[in-house]
Amino acid sequence: MVSNINTPELKETSKFLKTSRRVLLALQHLIAMFGATVLVPILTGLDPAVALIAAGVGTLIFHLCTKGKVPVFLGSSFAFIPVIITVKGMYNGDLTYAQGGIVVAGFIYVIVSLIIKQVGVDRIKNVLPPQVVGPMIILIGLNLIPVAIDMAKVKLWVAAITLGTALLITFKGKGFFKQMAILSGVIVGYIVCLAIGFVDTSIISKAAIVSIPNFTFPKFDIGAIAIITPVVLAVFMEHVGDITTNGQVVGKDFIKDPGLNRTLLGDGLATLFAGLIGGPANTTYSENTGVLALTKNYDPSILRLTAIFAIFLGFVAKVGGFLRSIPTPVMGGISLMLFTMIALIGGKNMKTNIKKYDAGIIIVIASMLIIGLGTTYLQKYTGINLGIPINENVTISGLSLAAIVGIVLNAILNTNKLVKTK
Repeated sequence: MVSNINTPELKETSKFLKTSRRVLLALQHLIAMFGATVLVPILTGLDPAVALIAAGVGTLIFHLCTKGKVPVFLGSSFAFIPVIITVKGMYNGDLTYAQGGIVVAGFIYVIVSLIIKQVGVDRIKNVLPPQVVGPMIILIGLNLIPVAIDMAKVKLWVAAITLGTALLITFKGKGFFKQMAILSGVIVGYIVCLAIGFVDTSIISKAAIVSIPNFTFPKFDIGAIAIITPVVLAVFMEHVGDITTNGQVVGKDFIKDPGLNRTLLGDGLATLFAGLIGGPANTTYSENTGVLALTKNYDPSILRLTAIFAIFLGFVAKVGGFLRSIPTPVMGGISLMLFTMIALIGGKNMKTNIKKYDAGIIIVIASMLIIGLGTTYLQKYTGINLGIPINENVTISGLSLAAIVGIVLNAILNTNKLVKTK
């Protein structure tokens, strides 16, 4: 007698397993974004709990604006750190004026998105061919790798164990277990740190079970707005690079569908919302794109579940305390893996789409890589800033400067050159 495979019991078991897998995948994304998202408010004086809620709600807003098509998570933007700190000093520590500037910056994003909608995506894509987009993606990854190395150096051997575990599962794992490489690496690294007493468990014990975040309303002053809003010029190209990278990982053209205007609108509204409640500006996270590349699971609803978890953490301090207790070298090992994946995706983009590497294309690629890496690393290790100053607090450098140079050079040298078609 053959048993009925469609019994209610088996259906419930299957549903439970499916839900459990979605939760685990969302937890990986949560771990990937958590450190950077709470670090920005810690450095600027904003409330980390509010930042988590702003990131969660902002991500949901983004998914609503992009028709739920783009598997992106939005977290706290590092680009706004210097100007927030500057405004904080100008107004005797009152961060509500910085919030006002963040709200206006978000509104500018919304205006730009409307302009792009009128101009048309084809014109945007004409100025962003593979010889410009590829190096942009590479630079996103390579500019983040030193951050991962700095974290890993705290205890290099712990980072190596974490990274090694994640890589082993990535290359040797099977089925769903292979998708758990990041979470598995973090768990192994955490256990090792517990064994050697390198985990600050007081962070967990001191955290309240439930807490109300410090929500604040913005104040508006032309001085603060003038300092903060120019950052939009610097982060626009980063947004284009992140969305393009995400599309390369997933295998879809998100610049075209749902459209750059919609992704910018989502980013802008998320930043505007963050400013209204007391959080830092939001931006698309390369860390989570790296998770997509490793797990090969591109379901946008997983990122929405991650957003719900982030909102939950904003009110449940005990769980947030546990995530904050993850040792720095553990996160360093995992981050090194994620950021390297981003750089490799940029190389793959050029290999797939560029038909012929003639002198004009090589000049564009080389110029972008030299400028993007040179300005970033020179400033990091010597303090010399070769960027273009917008005002005394904002300078276009690194990825943004490389992108501008690449677009201009490409327009001069490579007009009407064909690329491969998929």
